[in-house]
Amino acid sequence: MKIHEYQGKELLRKFNVVTPRGKPALSVEEAVKVATELGGKVWVVKAQIHAGGRGKGGGVKVAKSLDEVRKYAGEILGMQLVTHQTGPQGQKVNRLLIEEGADIRKEYYLAVLTDRASQKVVVMASSEGGMDIEEVAHKTPEKILKEFVDPLVGMTEKQCGILAHGIGVPPASITRATEQIRNLYACYMETDASLAEINPLILEGNGNIKALDAKFNFDPNALFRHPDIVAYRDLDEEDPAEIEASKFDLAYISLDGNIGCLVNGAGLAMATMDTIKLFGAEPANFLDVGGGATTEKVTEAFKIMLRNKAVKGILVNIFGGIMKCDTIATGVVAAAKEVHLSVPLVVRMKGTNEDIGKEILKSSGLPIISADNMADAAQKIVAAVAGK
Repeated sequence: MKIHEYQGKELLRKFNVVTPRGKPALSVEEAVKVATELGGKVWVVKAQIHAGGRGKGGGVKVAKSLDEVRKYAGEILGMQLVTHQTGPQGQKVNRLLIEEGADIRKEYYLAVLTDRASQKVVVMASSEGGMDIEEVAHKTPEKILKEFVDPLVGMTEKQCGILAHGIGVPPASITRATEQIRNLYACYMETDASLAEINPLILEGNGNIKALDAKFNFDPNALFRHPDIVAYRDLDEEDPAEIEASKFDLAYISLDGNIGCLVNGAGLAMATMDTIKLFGAEPANFLDVGGGATTEKVTEAFKIMLRNKAVKGILVNIFGGIMKCDTIATGVVAAAKEVHLSVPLVVRMKGTNEDIGKEILKSSGLPIISADNMADAAQKIVAAVAGK
């Protein structure tokens, strides 16, 4: 789960990470009101969407008068903001963050995330913070420092100091920097985040170290422990199909292809999509019905897939272990009848109650194409969609 920048900064402040003063705004008038309350001579008007690269896309503007706050708020609110993370369709801006200006002397990068290779939390920092951090990672990865945290010990003062010195924080601000690093790590751990990123972390003229941006991702499996974070969820930023799928405990992600996939198990789903691509087509979705699928869940899965008008065929690939093949087959038949399926359907199933499942499909009277293995299934659905 992702949250907005202003929500991330609310979390950071709870863990004593210093941020600029600011408030969200849902209208132009509210933006001007917030700027007036903040006072000062410089404000930053920032689009709030669940994507990075907002500055390059025109979603962050520095205003030097209340008239400019009004002007920029009017331009950004409602715009389709296109960044390298939104795709060409962009994301509509429904809310803003209005912040006080900052006296930026130096921009750093700071992030905490889980490193799967070492199975530890890693804290990363760089002297090259700002809009081009992806280029730094690509061209000069040696400028990104990493400290791996022993889970039994936690982030030590020594490790915080190594990072602060390593990215060139001036001696007078080292103590403040180490404190911010330690506090961000605490925030990451206490909230069950999977990513906590500050880019940029800035050095101000007065020596303060401040989080100018905040990006968080959270482990969805841990959200039951954090109702306060769940309350931050913004459904306007999510795919309606994915929201609907989550109501039925379906793992669904929309993709750009034309072959819908219904699979049990994330690994098998990935392999199925790879096989479809191998034979020259593109999957329209990732959809894992899990090990406890019911007829109702399978029916809803079909409905969700077919809401995507780009879907021209469906491949069902089931390995019956915990999930019995006859349960899936019953669900497939019921779903196909309920939605009046009009696109080709290929089903491949192996495992528990396989023969019963195949008999259910065969006796359904529906034009279901059976397949013996994954390659056969992929080839058959690709050919059917192509009209061969």
